[in-house]
Amino acid sequence: MVIEFLIDIALLMFLVTVAIAIVRVRDLFSAAMLFAIYSLLSAGLFAILDAGDVALTEAAVGAGISTILFLAVLALTEREEHPAPGKNRLALAVVTVTGACLIYAAGDLPDFGAADNPVQVHVAPYYTEQTYYDMGIPNMVAAVLAGYRSIDTMGEVFVILTAGLAVVALLSVPPRRRRRELKPGEPGEPGKPGKSGKSGKSGNDT
Repeated sequence: MVIEFLIDIALLMFLVTVAIAIVRVRDLFSAAMLFAIYSLLSAGLFAILDAGDVALTEAAVGAGISTILFLAVLALTEREEHPAPGKNRLALAVVTVTGACLIYAAGDLPDFGAADNPVQVHVAPYYTEQTYYDMGIPNMVAAVLAGYRSIDTMGEVFVILTAGLAVVALLSVPPRRRRRELKPGEPGEPGKPGKSGKSGKSGNDT
């Protein structure tokens, strides 16, 4: 129990360190790699908390697919992030207050794994005893996802579909060609002086 507690603390420390590094770094490629590391650390934390399905999803989507999408987007944009002028103090205040409220509310959560948790006393026994009679499915996980939580599962499918369509729309936009300033003597746009210094009219016109 002590070893698991120390592992939890170590993973949380790593998560905070990586999160600060993501905010501070200006190189977008490094930020994408740090996001992948953050997802892997989160997957490890979920695995320690006995949430194997969530850990697998986080490792596959967060560290795998999301990283590939980040790298694909980097091919269409600049690698360095331009620093924003000034500091947004209002955003900092909102984040600080929200974090303090979440930390305060976490004190009312029941102990992890305790036998008298509401989920252990009310929810889990009902699913264990009544799933087959209600759904006729011997697999309790499939019955919960496709039966009891069918509306929630359908909403998650819509969210994933919307995110996929947004990514496809984002990646399908061709990159804009950068317009460079013309040097003296170089051919310009129609109607503008070119190499010979002539404009749209001929030099012999009177």
